Amino acid sequence: MTDTAKPDSPAPDSGADAGTVDKRRIRLIMTGLLLGLFMAALDQTIISAALRTIADDLDGPSEQAWANTSYMITSVITTALYGKLSDIYGRRPVYVSAVGIFILGSVLSGLAQSMTTLAVFRGIQGLGAGGLMSLAFAILTDLVPLTERSRYQAWFGAVFGVSAVIGPVAGGFFAGLDSFLGATGWRWAFFVNVPIGLAAALLIGTLVRVQPNRTRHKFDIAGLLALIACLLPLLFAVEQGPKWGWTDQGTLLLFGLGAVGLVLFLLAQKRAADAALLPTPMFRNPLFSVYNGVNVLIGAAVFGALSVLPLYFQMVKGLSPTEAGLMMLPQTLGIVVAGRIAGPYVTKTGRYKVVLLTGLVLMVAATLWFGTLTVDTSLWLTGVAAGLMGFGIGLCWQVMLIAIQTGVAPQYMGAGMGSFTFFRQIGGTAGIAVFLSMFFGAVGEKVAAAYRDAASDPAFAAALNDPSVTGQAANKVLLGARDGAVPMDDSSFLDHADPRLAKPFLEGLAEAMQTVFVVSAVMLLIALVLAAVPKEKRREPAAGAPGGAKEQGKQPAGKN
Repeated sequence: MTDTAKPDSPAPDSGADAGTVDKRRIRLIMTGLLLGLFMAALDQTIISAALRTIADDLDGPSEQAWANTSYMITSVITTALYGKLSDIYGRRPVYVSAVGIFILGSVLSGLAQSMTTLAVFRGIQGLGAGGLMSLAFAILTDLVPLTERSRYQAWFGAVFGVSAVIGPVAGGFFAGLDSFLGATGWRWAFFVNVPIGLAAALLIGTLVRVQPNRTRHKFDIAGLLALIACLLPLLFAVEQGPKWGWTDQGTLLLFGLGAVGLVLFLLAQKRAADAALLPTPMFRNPLFSVYNGVNVLIGAAVFGALSVLPLYFQMVKGLSPTEAGLMMLPQTLGIVVAGRIAGPYVTKTGRYKVVLLTGLVLMVAATLWFGTLTVDTSLWLTGVAAGLMGFGIGLCWQVMLIAIQTGVAPQYMGAGMGSFTFFRQIGGTAGIAVFLSMFFGAVGEKVAAAYRDAASDPAFAAALNDPSVTGQAANKVLLGARDGAVPMDDSSFLDHADPRLAKPFLEGLAEAMQTVFVVSAVMLLIALVLAAVPKEKRREPAAGAPGGAKEQGKQPAGKN
């Protein structure tokens, strides 16, 4: 290999440009990409629902967090890696390899005999998941002209919403099975990935061909090692910070090591030039740099808020995991509908900034709405707020990807798309950890204050002075919470608690969640201001749009 970028020749059979590729073939490729994304997204929600059963069966309740931590760390680290690899070696072989690694990790996880080995095998799954997420956008970029991508990208966002609904249902179903086809029920939460992954690999492996602007570089080994040295301690600190404490010596040491790794990574990227995992020329474009900063903020705010919302449904409103998942359906519907609106608009006008800013405004409004949720808020109102949030996400994320793409040179497209997923994952991982830490840190004080306020309530006082009520086990737990000793590991006692004693507890939980949602709204407001700064790089309307130019004749063809 040489250090000189050199575009590949187009595939002999890809003679049409991106705008005229056979629509049936695009739909089949999209099916493969959606299956891969669904597999990676579902794996997170389905395992979370079954994890307690898995930990009990493998005698490792205290180690169950590592099964998710290892997956998260490896998937984030490899997200940027896959984009660069696909620029060098091509989308098809790298994507199929990612699917193969994910399937291997799934099979090994299904065969695990201890929580330690499960954590290792989940890490292997994560190695594949990073490619499934980032390469889906890169492959779509090769297939479809810029102004038409949002209509397809909307389905990518919908996949994550659908997985949030199906995951808890499927996870609970498999966890409840004693045995199926000779294997313990929970193991099928991993084995189910095999047919999905094989179908995705078959579709992409047979239909995706050589992309344009493929480059030849020496691989950036130093950058990869520096990236690991940066992200490994930082992600570990973010995951363990809520447990250890953010000012704990161990947490601060990990943040310090991560900062050193970041400096080494930046130096490695500068030295590697065009061969870098995240080539520095990309960041000289203000569109690319600013919108990736917005990407981090949105990832933190959205994933952080949406990690708390299911807790509201389950703990405050008393819904089952399955019912809580169904309550997220309006969000999924909002994402899909927004994509169907934003896509044609961008296609006809070539304008994306107004759509992006509108989406951010709606997300700010939705999180502020979440910030008003109480014990007595009706579920249908909460569902409307979730739908508004989904609509904003559908407008924002799909179109922001277009904004980032306008700032990426063709030879860096794989790395650029990898960066989009990479920065969103970084923000989302940090947001979930910090927002949950914020919630758990505030809940004790909020619950204690709610019980103090309830002292003047005659119904509460009557329950408190009734020995037949206070003597029950569930109610004893609630009485202990009056002093801030809030049991958050297992909330099943609420099913048997006296409603009069439980109401202040639930009010305290809701108030702690309100704090999280308001902080999320502030972060989104900052993102809104930043997103308004870069000047829009207008695209010509797609061919056939009223008054539009023929984009296919103006823009380099994207071969698949």
